[in-house]
Amino acid sequence: MLLRRCGTDALLVEVDSLSEVAAVRAALEQLDGIEELVPAARTVLVKGALSQVRDALKTIDLTKVPTTHSREITIPVIYDGPDLALVAETAGTTPDEVVRLHTTATYEVAFCGFAPGFGYLTGLPKALQQPRLDSPRTKVPQGSVGIAGEFTAAYPRPTPGGWRLIGRTEITLFDARAETPALLQPGDQVRFVVA
Repeated sequence: MLLRRCGTDALLVEVDSLSEVAAVRAALEQLDGIEELVPAARTVLVKGALSQVRDALKTIDLTKVPTTHSREITIPVIYDGPDLALVAETAGTTPDEVVRLHTTATYEVAFCGFAPGFGYLTGLPKALQQPRLDSPRTKVPQGSVGIAGEFTAAYPRPTPGGWRLIGRTEITLFDARAETPALLQPGDQVRFVVA
Protein backbone atom coordinates (compact mmCIF):
# COMPACT_ATOMS: atom_id res chain seq x y z
CA MET A 1 0.00 0.00 0.00
CA LEU A 2 1.34 3.40 -0.96
CA LEU A 3 0.05 6.73 0.38
CA ARG A 4 0.34 9.94 -1.61
CA ARG A 5 -0.58 13.36 -0.26
CA CYS A 6 -3.15 15.22 -2.36
CA GLY A 7 -3.35 18.88 -1.43
CA THR A 8 -3.69 19.88 2.20
CA ASP A 9 -6.47 17.55 3.32
CA ALA A 10 -6.55 14.43 1.13
CA LEU A 11 -4.63 11.20 0.59
CA LEU A 12 -4.50 8.85 -2.36
CA VAL A 13 -4.19 5.24 -1.21
CA GLU A 14 -2.65 3.03 -3.92
CA VAL A 15 -3.17 -0.75 -3.75
CA ASP A 16 -2.75 -3.72 -6.10
CA SER A 17 -6.28 -5.02 -6.76
CA LEU A 18 -10.00 -4.33 -6.76
CA SER A 19 -10.42 -6.50 -3.66
CA GLU A 20 -7.85 -4.37 -1.82
CA VAL A 21 -9.70 -1.22 -2.93
CA ALA A 22 -12.88 -2.71 -1.46
CA ALA A 23 -11.09 -3.50 1.82
CA VAL A 24 -9.70 0.05 2.09
CA ARG A 25 -13.07 1.61 1.21
CA ALA A 26 -14.91 -0.53 3.77
CA ALA A 27 -12.44 0.32 6.53
CA LEU A 28 -12.36 4.05 5.85
CA GLU A 29 -16.09 4.63 5.35
CA GLN A 30 -16.58 3.68 9.01
CA LEU A 31 -14.43 6.60 10.25
CA ASP A 32 -15.90 9.86 11.56
CA GLY A 33 -14.70 13.01 9.84
CA ILE A 34 -14.35 11.57 6.34
CA GLU A 35 -15.62 14.21 3.92
CA GLU A 36 -15.18 12.29 0.70
CA LEU A 37 -14.17 8.77 -0.29
CA VAL A 38 -13.59 8.00 -3.99
CA PRO A 39 -12.61 4.42 -4.91
CA ALA A 40 -11.20 3.60 -8.35
CA ALA A 41 -9.66 0.51 -9.98
CA ARG A 42 -6.46 0.54 -7.87
CA THR A 43 -6.78 3.64 -5.66
CA VAL A 44 -8.95 5.26 -3.01
CA LEU A 45 -8.93 9.03 -2.62
CA VAL A 46 -9.91 10.08 0.88
CA LYS A 47 -10.52 13.62 2.10
CA GLY A 48 -10.66 14.59 5.77
CA ALA A 49 -9.58 13.05 9.10
CA LEU A 50 -6.08 12.29 7.79
CA SER A 51 -4.57 11.26 11.13
CA GLN A 52 -7.44 8.79 11.67
CA VAL A 53 -7.04 7.53 8.11
CA ARG A 54 -3.31 6.88 8.60
CA ASP A 55 -3.99 5.04 11.87
CA ALA A 56 -6.73 2.93 10.28
CA LEU A 57 -4.55 2.04 7.30
CA LYS A 58 -1.80 0.73 9.63
CA THR A 59 -4.14 -1.97 10.93
CA ILE A 60 -6.14 -2.85 7.83
CA ASP A 61 -6.08 -6.41 6.51
CA LEU A 62 -6.06 -6.07 2.71
CA THR A 63 -6.92 -9.75 2.30
CA LYS A 64 -10.24 -9.33 4.12
CA VAL A 65 -12.90 -8.54 1.55
CA PRO A 66 -15.96 -6.78 3.00
CA THR A 67 -19.16 -8.84 3.02
CA THR A 68 -21.68 -6.11 3.75
CA HIS A 69 -23.33 -4.15 0.97
CA SER A 70 -24.93 -0.76 1.37
CA ARG A 71 -27.95 -1.47 -0.84
CA GLU A 72 -29.40 -4.03 -3.24
CA ILE A 73 -30.50 -2.69 -6.60
CA THR A 74 -32.34 -4.50 -9.37
CA ILE A 75 -31.94 -3.30 -12.95
CA PRO A 76 -34.47 -4.55 -15.53
CA VAL A 77 -32.87 -5.16 -18.95
CA ILE A 78 -34.23 -5.77 -22.44
CA TYR A 79 -31.61 -8.13 -23.90
CA ASP A 80 -31.53 -7.03 -27.53
CA GLY A 81 -28.11 -5.36 -27.74
CA PRO A 82 -26.25 -5.08 -31.05
CA ASP A 83 -23.35 -7.20 -29.71
CA LEU A 84 -25.39 -9.95 -28.05
CA ALA A 85 -24.71 -12.42 -30.88
CA LEU A 86 -20.99 -11.47 -30.89
CA VAL A 87 -20.73 -12.04 -27.15
CA ALA A 88 -22.45 -15.42 -27.53
CA GLU A 89 -20.18 -16.44 -30.41
CA THR A 90 -17.03 -15.33 -28.57
CA ALA A 91 -18.16 -17.23 -25.46
CA GLY A 92 -19.00 -20.32 -27.53
CA THR A 93 -22.62 -20.30 -26.45
CA THR A 94 -26.06 -18.96 -27.42
CA PRO A 95 -27.62 -15.52 -26.85
CA ASP A 96 -30.12 -17.12 -24.45
CA GLU A 97 -27.25 -18.54 -22.39
CA VAL A 98 -25.56 -15.11 -22.32
CA VAL A 99 -28.77 -13.66 -20.88
CA ARG A 100 -29.04 -16.51 -18.36
CA LEU A 101 -25.44 -16.06 -17.22
CA HIS A 102 -25.77 -12.26 -16.98
CA THR A 103 -28.98 -12.41 -14.96
CA THR A 104 -27.99 -15.18 -12.54
CA ALA A 105 -24.84 -13.42 -11.32
CA THR A 106 -24.75 -10.97 -8.42
CA TYR A 107 -22.61 -7.88 -9.02
CA GLU A 108 -20.98 -5.27 -6.82
CA VAL A 109 -20.31 -1.65 -7.72
CA ALA A 110 -16.52 -1.53 -7.42
CA PHE A 111 -16.20 2.13 -8.33
CA CYS A 112 -17.80 4.86 -10.43
CA GLY A 113 -16.20 6.89 -13.18
CA PHE A 114 -15.94 7.59 -16.90
CA ALA A 115 -19.25 9.49 -16.82
CA PRO A 116 -21.47 10.65 -13.93
CA GLY A 117 -23.42 7.65 -12.67
CA PHE A 118 -21.36 5.05 -14.57
CA GLY A 119 -20.75 2.19 -12.13
CA TYR A 120 -18.14 -0.46 -12.85
CA LEU A 121 -19.70 -3.71 -11.65
CA THR A 122 -17.61 -6.75 -10.72
CA GLY A 123 -18.92 -10.32 -10.58
CA LEU A 124 -19.27 -10.92 -14.33
CA PRO A 125 -19.13 -14.69 -15.00
CA LYS A 126 -15.80 -15.79 -16.52
CA ALA A 127 -17.58 -17.09 -19.65
CA LEU A 128 -18.77 -13.53 -20.42
CA GLN A 129 -15.47 -11.74 -19.79
CA GLN A 130 -14.44 -10.37 -23.17
CA PRO A 131 -12.35 -7.49 -24.50
CA ARG A 132 -13.74 -4.16 -25.60
CA LEU A 133 -14.66 -3.74 -29.25
CA ASP A 134 -11.74 -3.24 -31.66
CA SER A 135 -13.32 0.02 -32.80
CA PRO A 136 -15.34 2.01 -30.21
CA ARG A 137 -18.69 3.53 -31.08
CA THR A 138 -18.89 7.31 -31.28
CA LYS A 139 -22.24 7.25 -29.46
CA VAL A 140 -23.63 4.59 -27.14
CA PRO A 141 -27.31 5.17 -26.32
CA GLN A 142 -28.35 5.97 -22.75
CA GLY A 143 -29.32 2.86 -20.82
CA SER A 144 -27.16 0.50 -22.87
CA VAL A 145 -25.92 -2.48 -20.86
CA GLY A 146 -22.49 -3.75 -21.80
CA ILE A 147 -19.54 -5.87 -20.83
CA ALA A 148 -15.79 -5.28 -21.09
CA GLY A 149 -13.06 -7.31 -19.43
CA GLU A 150 -14.15 -8.29 -15.94
CA PHE A 151 -16.84 -5.58 -15.74
CA THR A 152 -20.44 -5.04 -16.70
CA ALA A 153 -22.19 -1.65 -16.64
CA ALA A 154 -25.13 0.39 -17.83
CA TYR A 155 -24.49 3.71 -19.58
CA PRO A 156 -26.24 6.55 -17.66
CA ARG A 157 -26.26 8.87 -20.68
CA PRO A 158 -25.21 8.86 -24.35
CA THR A 159 -21.41 8.77 -24.64
CA PRO A 160 -18.74 7.23 -26.84
CA GLY A 161 -17.84 3.71 -25.74
CA GLY A 162 -16.18 0.49 -26.69
CA TRP A 163 -18.01 -2.01 -24.50
CA ARG A 164 -19.90 -4.93 -26.05
CA LEU A 165 -23.59 -4.04 -25.76
CA ILE A 166 -25.91 -6.88 -24.82
CA GLY A 167 -29.06 -5.00 -23.83
CA ARG A 168 -30.64 -1.82 -22.55
CA THR A 169 -32.46 -0.55 -19.48
CA GLU A 170 -34.93 2.26 -19.04
CA ILE A 171 -34.05 2.85 -15.39
CA THR A 172 -32.64 6.31 -14.53
CA LEU A 173 -29.01 5.86 -13.55
CA PHE A 174 -28.13 9.53 -13.07
CA ASP A 175 -30.36 12.51 -12.25
CA ALA A 176 -28.51 15.75 -11.48
CA ARG A 177 -31.63 17.11 -9.71
CA ALA A 178 -31.87 14.23 -7.23
CA GLU A 179 -30.52 14.46 -3.68
CA THR A 180 -28.18 11.57 -4.59
CA PRO A 181 -27.72 12.00 -8.35
CA ALA A 182 -26.10 8.61 -9.09
CA LEU A 183 -28.26 5.53 -8.56
CA LEU A 184 -25.24 3.25 -8.14
CA GLN A 185 -22.73 3.79 -5.32
CA PRO A 186 -19.56 1.83 -4.53
CA GLY A 187 -20.43 -1.22 -2.44
CA ASP A 188 -23.98 -1.57 -3.77
CA GLN A 189 -25.05 -5.05 -4.76
CA VAL A 190 -26.72 -5.21 -8.20
CA ARG A 191 -28.83 -7.82 -9.99
CA PHE A 192 -29.94 -7.64 -13.62
CA VAL A 193 -33.33 -9.12 -14.50
CA VAL A 194 -35.12 -9.63 -17.80
CA ALA A 195 -37.54 -6.76 -18.33
